[in-house]
Amino acid sequence: MTLPSLDPIALARSVRAGERRALARAITLIESTRPDHRASAEALLHELLPHTGGAVRVGITGVPGAGKSTFIESFGLHVLAQGGRPAVLAVDPSSPRSGGSILGDKTRMEDLSRDPRAFIRPSPSGCTLGGVARRTREAMLVCEAAGFDVIVVETVGVGQSETAVADMVDMFLLLLVPGGGDELQGIKKGIVELADAIIVNKADGDLATAAARAARDYGNALHLLAPAATGWRVPVLTCSALTRTGIDSVWNTVREHRDALGANGALAARREAQARAWMWNEVSETLLQSLRDDSRVAALLPEMEQAVATGRVPPGAAARQLVTLFRGGNETAKPGADA
Repeated sequence: MTLPSLDPIALARSVRAGERRALARAITLIESTRPDHRASAEALLHELLPHTGGAVRVGITGVPGAGKSTFIESFGLHVLAQGGRPAVLAVDPSSPRSGGSILGDKTRMEDLSRDPRAFIRPSPSGCTLGGVARRTREAMLVCEAAGFDVIVVETVGVGQSETAVADMVDMFLLLLVPGGGDELQGIKKGIVELADAIIVNKADGDLATAAARAARDYGNALHLLAPAATGWRVPVLTCSALTRTGIDSVWNTVREHRDALGANGALAARREAQARAWMWNEVSETLLQSLRDDSRVAALLPEMEQAVATGRVPPGAAARQLVTLFRGGNETAKPGADA
């Protein structure tokens, strides 16, 4: 990734002034995987951090075909109509083979992307679980510092670990489609338990009746689950992102949720817990990268991987040997050696 020499303090000042090019450059900087960019990114975030935290943070996930992009565009346009400034961080799926991604969310949100009061930033999910780019949390802070007061994080869909989304937003929306109670069989219980609201989209035309029936079924099923937040009863709403009906109810629900959690202190507690989880996630990622970058580990890794693949060494034993070597406790570790 090529970036010109950047002064983090000057860049932070430009971001705070609302300069869109500066905002885009700031996010590009924090998404960079180059070690020399990381120090600048951390300095930038240090400057911006006092100006963050005031936005409503909303995460959105859903089953394939639920119409997430269309819903987010309708939602964003409604926020604009109410005087808000939405920023959308749309995470596109990366190919597990090539590592590339389509990054086509702007083309699916044409009306919203043309409005200068809104900001849309597609990012590749990379190898991060939950369909969220590793630096999405930091991009969210940059958008807040730039003056955007509603941050929407769109994930690639119901995937391996949606906990990553819930650990960075105030409200987590699960977008579903009409289909009745049978649809619940295809949705992981853990994802439903994370949801602060369930939205049945495509409630229009011939599907309007089916959407109402699906909402009742989902509502009945929620009685068996504990709510994600204390003092909040998870609602099930219907809407049509295509005709933009019911979007006002979704926005009102988002505001009610924020007011309810703010009144009982749950919002502050949630954000504090998220900050701690974020720190430990960074510790894990940094340690793993440091291990991979270690010259001794890198020299032994191909041989160790082959030993595991052929069944000569248990994966757990191999992992312990690599970690021991990384820590400097066994510089002569070999595949099959007793860890």
